[in-house]
Amino acid sequence: MEIDELIEIAKKSVVNCYAPYSKFHVVSVLEAEENLFFVGVNVENVSFGLTVCAERIAVFKAVSEGYKEFSKILIYSPDGMPYPCGSCRQVLAEFCGKSFPIYIASNREIKVFTLGELLPHTFSL
Repeated sequence: MEIDELIEIAKKSVVNCYAPYSKFHVVSVLEAEENLFFVGVNVENVSFGLTVCAERIAVFKAVSEGYKEFSKILIYSPDGMPYPCGSCRQVLAEFCGKSFPIYIASNREIKVFTLGELLPHTFSL
């Protein structure tokens, strides 16, 4: 799928975000295969440590349905540029290589990075 198509999917999914505390709505669209994608939205909790980011929800949905290989992810927010947190970067690194493309978009701009650029040194055992 083209990035513009993923952005349209993300924009339609913003209504599903649960962000009553930060007011920062984030949607991730993770592509597993051509035209097969998984959408995640951020889900906040009053106990902030229990909040789950959109990126991890998308990955966990995909993995729970048997998919472990991904071609790209779009992270979108109408509220600003939604750079992924360290936990989300590490979760992506579990399944994706350093060249995995990460598209970060707001209503004003789109940037693309590789996972290796955003997480040059991954944790590993």
